[in-house]
Amino acid sequence: MGTYILKRLLLIIPTLLCILLINFVVIQIAPGGPVEQAIQQAESFQGVNKTVAGTETLASADTHYQGARGLSPEMVEQIKAQYGFDQPAYVRFLKMLKGYLRFDFGTSFFKDKPVTQLLWERMPVTVSLGLWSTLLIYLISIPLGIQKAKRHGMLFDKTTSLLLAVGYAVPTFVFAILLIVFFAGGSYWQWFPLQGLVSDNFAQLSLMGKIQDYFWHMALPLLTMVLGGFASLTYLTKYSFMEEMGKQYVLAAQAKGLSENRVLYGHIFRNAMLIVIASLPEALVGMFFVGNFFIEIIFNLDGIGLLGFEAISQRDYPVIFGTLFLFTLLGLVLRLVSDVLYQVIDPRINFDARGM
Repeated sequence: MGTYILKRLLLIIPTLLCILLINFVVIQIAPGGPVEQAIQQAESFQGVNKTVAGTETLASADTHYQGARGLSPEMVEQIKAQYGFDQPAYVRFLKMLKGYLRFDFGTSFFKDKPVTQLLWERMPVTVSLGLWSTLLIYLISIPLGIQKAKRHGMLFDKTTSLLLAVGYAVPTFVFAILLIVFFAGGSYWQWFPLQGLVSDNFAQLSLMGKIQDYFWHMALPLLTMVLGGFASLTYLTKYSFMEEMGKQYVLAAQAKGLSENRVLYGHIFRNAMLIVIASLPEALVGMFFVGNFFIEIIFNLDGIGLLGFEAISQRDYPVIFGTLFLFTLLGLVLRLVSDVLYQVIDPRINFDARGM
């Protein structure tokens, strides 16, 4: 297993490099970059959008930026130098890679802060939402899926299937809006806060008070994510267990007189959980970044998902690349963790023996 882990860790390096290169190329050719935005802001500030008699247009060499009419070539070059676009693309890419080796993601174009500082400031919200929601979803979905498999076709299975259908069909943001309307001062009760991870007086609270305040603020966002995410994992668990229940080794264990729970948790559980664990990396990445995005907007939580969206809309390249790098690195590491858990649960799986 050690050899396999080492190979996968080494493979992360070229994978990150290729993904960063692709992202760099795609973002560079996207219109409306920071230079163009700065030029438009400068023109609006100077009032040069109107045609002035006797004003000469820029030379054709400077009209690469469509909004550059009315600004002197020197000012355009200053704007390009301010954002580092006075250098060729390959130089900027190599410079970015050198910084990434030191985990220096540069400085935000528009927030005037280092990207690492922005990510660190937003990390508590994203980690809180991602970890707690994933933990709650697995704690609910796995036992529920096992019980549905044991009672397939019975009243319990049919009743819970209706609940799962609602959870699967209704979008997450709809749950969020309903919870805000009913429990966060929308139209009925104001039992929970609407924004922020903690209260303003959090530093003055006792340890128990801080814990209560933290989960008081997290209650509605976590409930929203659990309601919107537990259905698919429950069905995955149920049908995984049902498939294993019909196999020959289960019938042999039952013929030996083993109890139902011993057969279920001593034989079926280990094999049935493999497919559930295989979906863990995607679930974590989805919860951390994709699922968090709408929750952060609706509940006004400053997380990495919201930061990435703001950076894309503003063409804040250092923040975009830093966020993508973090997403990619986390995804690759989680896939490696998933493979390690595979072998922990089922020692019959040996990646080293397969030459992987």
